[in-house]
Amino acid sequence: MARLLPEVRPHYGKLELFIGGRRVESETDTWLPVYNPAKDEVIAEVPFAIREEIEEAVASAREAYEKWSEVPITERIQYLFALKNKLEEYKEELARTIVQNHGKTIAEARGDMRRAIENVEAAIAAGYTLAKGEHMDQVAEGIDETLVREPLGVFLVITPFNFPTMIPMWFIPYALITGNTVVLKPSEITPVPVNWMYKVFEEAGLPPGVVNVVHGAREAVEQLISHKDIVGVAFVGSTPVGRLVYEMASRHGKRALVQAGAKNFLVVMPDANIEGTVPALIGSFFGNAGQRCLAGANLVPVGEAYDRVVKPFLEAASKLKLGYGLDETVDMGPVVSRRARERIISYIDKGVEEGAKLLLDGRKASVPEYPRGYFVGPTVFDEVHPDMTIAREEIFGPVASIIRAETLDDAIEMINENPYGNAASIFTSSGRVAREFRRRVNVGNIGINIGVAAPMAFFPFAGRKDSFFGVLHGQIDSIDFFTDKKVVITRWW
Repeated sequence: MARLLPEVRPHYGKLELFIGGRRVESETDTWLPVYNPAKDEVIAEVPFAIREEIEEAVASAREAYEKWSEVPITERIQYLFALKNKLEEYKEELARTIVQNHGKTIAEARGDMRRAIENVEAAIAAGYTLAKGEHMDQVAEGIDETLVREPLGVFLVITPFNFPTMIPMWFIPYALITGNTVVLKPSEITPVPVNWMYKVFEEAGLPPGVVNVVHGAREAVEQLISHKDIVGVAFVGSTPVGRLVYEMASRHGKRALVQAGAKNFLVVMPDANIEGTVPALIGSFFGNAGQRCLAGANLVPVGEAYDRVVKPFLEAASKLKLGYGLDETVDMGPVVSRRARERIISYIDKGVEEGAKLLLDGRKASVPEYPRGYFVGPTVFDEVHPDMTIAREEIFGPVASIIRAETLDDAIEMINENPYGNAASIFTSSGRVAREFRRRVNVGNIGINIGVAAPMAFFPFAGRKDSFFGVLHGQIDSIDFFTDKKVVITRWW
């Protein structure tokens, strides 16, 4: 029986910009409809900010930086405590806006909020240790040497559609605790949760201009990255766009932190505990409707593991309940947009054309209560070869490709030859095998009997190869990204 939670609002109207601590009605002529993907209904309109509004946002952040960077860190910590408390207070309402705008289930949206809050907590913890620094007396006769961290200025943060509250919090609290200010450019597909967070920023008492939000697409990004007062760019999104952002930031002399796409492999060994493995696989491949950079993409049973894992995996996938994510009994919601659905279905078509065997076809999935929703059911291919399109390109949808491997060496070689390097997991009862896997696999996030290898906020969100550009990663690593080191060498006569 359905347990449908209430929507926060049926319609959010024309969304606003957030500049200098104020909600600003854009003067743009370009408005994009924002949809509830379960219903194919417009729930808001998002403005594409004009050049003058973007200039105003950067100027506001630059002006705020002059004061914010001088605020004692003990006081900045108190602002983050207030931000955390307000996120806790409104986390359920924010989770429901995420469901309305993105389509994920309420359980997944609550997880989105929990990880967002954990990043604020990690930034607070980092704040207490930033003063530690490094000091050495008598590096030479009568000379002492000290290393200090300093903020840099205004940072641009560009975030994707799939985690509209968590990923901004990979960066914003760390930028603030280190004394910087931020201009956030969220996804134009899922802007409603960020727009709702203005209330959180206001009630947390953040000084005007410390956090600013502008909406837009490529033109806005290009204007922001090239702006003389933007000192760095943090980005999360697809690899093609991430590469462009990294190149553009480098060309303009900005530091850049770019987390990009993925094609994650989940390896199952013959000695795996199948009762624990199958639910983990289901959550990895079909959680968030496959729309996350840590989602499983290629399932690699090694040797006899194929006969043990494929049948129960297929049975479990076929039983997942599709529907509106505000129904607490639903296992999987729609994908984020009509365009996303069309793209995913084109990949499924491509897999069939290239000769893969379709065991479970999600192309005709439907939910009678929501006949216009952008639903794609769990899809499972067998007899997939590593060089097939569906095995190599990021689909970002609920599609699992089964690729058999004879040995662990074959599985590792397959993973390392793939251009992406975000995550890989192995399911085994052997510590030796697990150790060999984690040492030899060239990816950033490793799961051992874990389906979604998601680092906690106090660890960096790693990534390699085409999944990452730069040196520093998201979450706690961004403390180094948002600061630079100054060495002071002192002699007193």
